[in-house]
Amino acid sequence: MSKKVLLFVFIVLAMVMASCSPKAAGSGVPAVCEEDSIGCAKIPAGSTIKLGMGAPLTGDYASFGVDISQGATIAIMDAEPIGDFNFELVAQDTGGSGEGGAAVANKLVTDETVVAIPGHIFSGSTEAAMPIYEKAGLPMLSPSATNPPLTQQGTSVFNRIAFTDAVQGQFAADYLYNKLGFTKIAVMHDGGAYGQGLADVVREEFTKLGGEVVAYEAITPGEVDYTATLSAIAANNPQAIYFGGYVAEGVVLANQMDQSGLADAVFFGCDGTFGSEFIEKTGASGEGAYAASVIPPESQAKIDFDAQYLKEFGVEAGSLSPYTWSGYDAAAALIAQVRAVAVLGDDGNLYVPRGALVQAVRNISGFQSITGDITCNEIGECNTAGPTFYIVENGEWVEAK
Repeated sequence: MSKKVLLFVFIVLAMVMASCSPKAAGSGVPAVCEEDSIGCAKIPAGSTIKLGMGAPLTGDYASFGVDISQGATIAIMDAEPIGDFNFELVAQDTGGSGEGGAAVANKLVTDETVVAIPGHIFSGSTEAAMPIYEKAGLPMLSPSATNPPLTQQGTSVFNRIAFTDAVQGQFAADYLYNKLGFTKIAVMHDGGAYGQGLADVVREEFTKLGGEVVAYEAITPGEVDYTATLSAIAANNPQAIYFGGYVAEGVVLANQMDQSGLADAVFFGCDGTFGSEFIEKTGASGEGAYAASVIPPESQAKIDFDAQYLKEFGVEAGSLSPYTWSGYDAAAALIAQVRAVAVLGDDGNLYVPRGALVQAVRNISGFQSITGDITCNEIGECNTAGPTFYIVENGEWVEAK
């Protein structure tokens, strides 16, 4: 074989090997991308760094999704760019369902410029989306998905800043038994992961305290008449109806208690029934009703946020749901972690190492937010505080004493 032929073969082999080898740092791609366990998201020059959110933006539960996404939008507005790269929120409508959550997740993971998820909003939607984000390496920080088992599934990407249903349920049972002095209650739920999860904890904890749960009933969401179920419960003379679910069904139940023989029983809801919508749609029937809330204590940060929220959206912060501030905090905490790991490439693009970001979110510690300190443990629980309980008095939610 001639020297020319050997030289030609050598050149061809070198070209093939070069085309198959990882890009070197000198090509513009940072070395960290080769070292990352998942690889980097590439944000092309002129593009935005996207946070994706799955939320109910239409239907009976739209107030939650709209409110939380608006809170996150303010965090986006407050965020300083990384170089020339601005942040953007991409909120997609889940309809509040598991199927909708999976559909949104499948859509968001196809966009490489989506690097993190400040959501999802509801527990069922979140559970359906989790394996999709796990496979793609997209970290989640939910402001409001509270079903306890969500952090017990071994996922590396799911984290939350909301207190769990287990914590809320324990606090509610204690409040009903020890604060209000009730010994007989009925427990109802909407059959969903969130509502039934809460109901199960309240039933268990109230019984442990020495109380009696005289009825435990599920209702079908979306119906307009629950009088048959309520009338059957009334025969057991409960002092309170605890309901795990959302405001649409909570309104119907509260409005139909009097006509069902439960005029003397107290309606005791959860954070899913808190908000102005409950008061607007129950009127006099809602007087004396209780609900849990995640409204943060007053601070300068909250005052500033509330003013900006009112200016941008024309309504008071917290008027649509109690998770307004959590929406801001989830997005702000994710933005901080993206900023910590992102690298500007020599080619003018921005690179976000996905594995490093997943780990950074799980390791959040001492992040000061409107809702308080955010520190995540090894399974992604970033808040162990309990709720505050409110009562409707004269058409307003006031903190219960």
